[in-house]
Amino acid sequence: MTFDEAEEYALAHTTPATEVLQRLGEETQATRDDAQMSVGPLEGAFLRFLVALKQPRRVLEIGVFTGWSGIEMATALPDGATIVACDVNPETTAIAKRYAEESGVADRIDYRVGPAQETIAELEGPFDLVFIDAWKPDYIEYYEAVLPKLADDGVILADNTLGGLNGNEGIAAFNAHVMADDRVECVLVPIRDGVTLIRKRG
Repeated sequence: MTFDEAEEYALAHTTPATEVLQRLGEETQATRDDAQMSVGPLEGAFLRFLVALKQPRRVLEIGVFTGWSGIEMATALPDGATIVACDVNPETTAIAKRYAEESGVADRIDYRVGPAQETIAELEGPFDLVFIDAWKPDYIEYYEAVLPKLADDGVILADNTLGGLNGNEGIAAFNAHVMADDRVECVLVPIRDGVTLIRKRG
């Protein structure tokens, strides 16, 4: 059994994405050369499930792209909870906003366009959940910026962390950095390109 076969089987046995998200995926594939950056239905369902379990009040998303991940997480938020979603690209953020409105969750997502480091510096914690899925060479910088603003029982999710196997130096350095950090514990889950879950040690 190959990794691709396992992912296909997992997707076939996962609750399907909504019709709106399916259209988002189709538009992303048709209009973006970097369409693989979207989390897609399997990881999207994983994120939605985690949010439904965690029930965070404040979420920080670093890297929006066309919006699949933020919409999935917003769908599972408790009443009154919000996501601050950061991205440098106004074009893809506009797509994300449009589909968030169609999905009925636009009022739960505060989209911020600009360098994530600047946005994070302006924000006060604590955040109950942080999802990092942005420029890979800056992962350590994002991590160090958000860890002091993470709630004591909060969780950081870092995407694409299996990239360390494929020669992505930024991800490899990030993985080593987290493993050496005695402030936290982590687990790398091999969903798509890998998602590492990180929490502070008790």
